[in-house]
Amino acid sequence: MNRLSIYIGMILAALAAAPVQADTYAITGGTVYTLGAAGKINHGTVIIKDGKITAVGADLPVPAGAKVIDATGKLVTPGIFDPQSQFGVDEVDQVEETQDEALNSTRYSTAFDPVDGINPRSVLIPVNRMEGVTRAMVAPAGGSSVLQGRGAVIALDGLDGFVLKDPAALFVTLGEAGKKLAGGARDGSLLVLREALQDAKDFGANRAAWEKAARRPYALSRLDLEALQPALRGEMPVVVQADRASDIRAVLKLAAEFKLKLVISGGAEAWMVADDLARAKVPVILNPMRDLPEAFESLGATLTGAAKLQKAGVLVAFETGDSHKSWNVKQYAGNAVAYGLPWLEGIKAITLNPARIYGMDKSVGTLEAGKDADVVVWSGDPLEVTSFADAVFIRGQAVPLTSRQTELRDRYLPYVKPNPPALPPAYPSH
Repeated sequence: MNRLSIYIGMILAALAAAPVQADTYAITGGTVYTLGAAGKINHGTVIIKDGKITAVGADLPVPAGAKVIDATGKLVTPGIFDPQSQFGVDEVDQVEETQDEALNSTRYSTAFDPVDGINPRSVLIPVNRMEGVTRAMVAPAGGSSVLQGRGAVIALDGLDGFVLKDPAALFVTLGEAGKKLAGGARDGSLLVLREALQDAKDFGANRAAWEKAARRPYALSRLDLEALQPALRGEMPVVVQADRASDIRAVLKLAAEFKLKLVISGGAEAWMVADDLARAKVPVILNPMRDLPEAFESLGATLTGAAKLQKAGVLVAFETGDSHKSWNVKQYAGNAVAYGLPWLEGIKAITLNPARIYGMDKSVGTLEAGKDADVVVWSGDPLEVTSFADAVFIRGQAVPLTSRQTELRDRYLPYVKPNPPALPPAYPSH
């Protein structure tokens, strides 16, 4: 059955359902990878009701009135969680008016939060969720400050209550990008971060004195200092962009000094300091396809980096750096598996591990009773490029497997005429 047939089948199934979308679903017969204590369940059933997973197991009875999704011969996993996206804040790369992921001003830094600029009607969202992406961190990117701002976790299911956690993390740029922002030296970017943390710490301990103008001036604004407080309390992860091994070691020391909940993003050479990262329990968000020395700080990039980090005990999550094609993270994970990462760890790197990094694994990331029902039924191995999402549930609701691209295809495909002969009719073919 080709994809068009699958789409048509899903649409007809939806039309045949009751006028009001069913709240209870039973996904039956599939190979369920729970990523939880139950592990892999052959011929498993996942029961969804009122947005939650209510039961997962083999041969479970189907609740009366439930809509049944036959997943026989297919794989069932949690939805994909993009750990660093620009969904809703970056629409067209070449059109500045559609980009809201960066603040090109030094008026604010840490306090910048793109959440209020997120457009939940972005065409990037349906095209990714129909491929199994159900949840994402919307992060700032670029800008004029080493301290880029904060990010929010969203669900890709629609318009109501789509922001699930805000602020969910603080984002910082070090390395070669950071040194450009800090005056031309990479240790300058670390100095900017240190000064911000010291000021915020002093501000937090002496807020009353500051209100009376009885405290020294700070480098950051009041809003920026306030925004740093959750990071200093260890309540909010600090995601630091760093590729070179020496940069990672330097920020590890700083994070230990201020007791930050550090996450490394980029991490081209993170595998070189894998033991240090594992010892400090610092996760790494990386693009496992990077294997070229595209910069001096990534000379050690290798396709085996993810496997080496995982083997050392580092929590690893994958991102593509391209929100227009975030779904390609499945292929990226597949390549990491081809270069030594265990298959199940590849699945976790795009589902459960991002949830762990942002402290949301109690509600999502595994298929277990009580969790939010972000579930995907795959036509085959999701890490294979020939496999697709046959059904996607976000917070318990089946989402349409359509996008602007499929609508354009369906509209204009009937007008496509067969290709003319390659040669003019008068020209004899051979």
